[in-house]
Amino acid sequence: MRHFAVVGSGPAGFYTAEALEKAYGEQARIDILDRYPVPYGLIRFGVAPDHQSLKAVSKRYDKVAESAGVDFIGNVSIGTDVSVAELLDLYDAVILATGAPKDRKLGIPGEDLPGVVGSAEFVGWYNGHPEFADLNPPLDGAHAAVVGAGNVALDCARILSKTRHEFEGSDIVGHALDALDRSAIRTVTILGRRGPHQIAMTPKELGELGHLEASVPIIDMADFPPIEADEPLEPGLRKSVSLLRGFADLEANKPKRIVFDFFAKPVAIEGDGRAERIIVERTTLDETGAARGTGETYAVLASLIVSAIGYSTLPIDDVPFEGGKFRNVAGCIGDRLFAVGWARRGPSGTIGTNRPDGYEVADQVAAALPPGGAGDRPGSAGLKRLLGERGIMSTDYDDWRKIEETETGRARPGSPREKFVRAEDWLKALGR
Repeated sequence: MRHFAVVGSGPAGFYTAEALEKAYGEQARIDILDRYPVPYGLIRFGVAPDHQSLKAVSKRYDKVAESAGVDFIGNVSIGTDVSVAELLDLYDAVILATGAPKDRKLGIPGEDLPGVVGSAEFVGWYNGHPEFADLNPPLDGAHAAVVGAGNVALDCARILSKTRHEFEGSDIVGHALDALDRSAIRTVTILGRRGPHQIAMTPKELGELGHLEASVPIIDMADFPPIEADEPLEPGLRKSVSLLRGFADLEANKPKRIVFDFFAKPVAIEGDGRAERIIVERTTLDETGAARGTGETYAVLASLIVSAIGYSTLPIDDVPFEGGKFRNVAGCIGDRLFAVGWARRGPSGTIGTNRPDGYEVADQVAAALPPGGAGDRPGSAGLKRLLGERGIMSTDYDDWRKIEETETGRARPGSPREKFVRAEDWLKALGR
């Protein structure tokens, strides 16, 4: 019997477990490990709460977790509770699917001022991430800014601009919903270093901004090239640019605005003890398409600044790490040690991109350790014995289902489902 450990219970982890199960069938046991008592990683903590259709992919992961050869072991921190070297002693192969949970820094003066947060923190706050439950972002000012030109930036701007009514049917956590309902923010400025043709925003996410109850998107047509320049663009990007152009025809008769400020590179954040404005430099594109500063600067008012410029994987002791991800060759880090998803390739692609990635690495594992081979490592039995000796209370899939039932039972009629936001609350729900 082969034993495999997949570290991380987000999309990359579950797709890899699914692929390993298909490759080995009853000849292997696969444990999905996570530092939190509950699974699903990015699906639970990263997908916007008003995008429930995207979260529905977790039903596919449920089927994987319910398989006879797959187990979930939560509340286990790799590198703290147990080392990678110890996992390699316990398992035939270890696959790191830890994602990229750390925000990239802006690298400009003033970014440590109160009021400046990373998108992972902000998204985690409204999604019930236990590390960011107490973030308390300042919503008392009239102006906010979001730095970035991708879908995460759109998510942050949209969440800041919605009415309480528009969150019906979502699973936003109660503390965030109440805070957003009291928010004084009326203008959210999205800052992009380059222009409309260089955005990484998809049509669905952009299209939503044109249908908000109390907010209207604002664009400056001077930022756009002639319309015929859109023709060579990839179809999805061309549709996104077309949606942006269409925002110019909307009537600005709503109390809130989402302002797209292109060719704007943040160079500093200023304020008296807290963020009050972000200084940006006007840019232009050179012959390679890179943004170059023009020397012209101006201030954008913002008491809340959300940086959505990318993420980095967290390093783990004794695992080669470089450029924000684990150093690997086609997913292979070293002998019996692999990486998948963002931990392998960096924060790029969609949820679905992780499926072929996980299957490719599973094929490598199967080639190196063919099904039918005899493995003599203890797997989960050895891990649980080690955790027990260290006084660590791990959780399993049945525990997660028990927590989910408890959360559902706490829901108020007509309101978003109330969720636990601290790991200790999850464990308390299990009577531990």
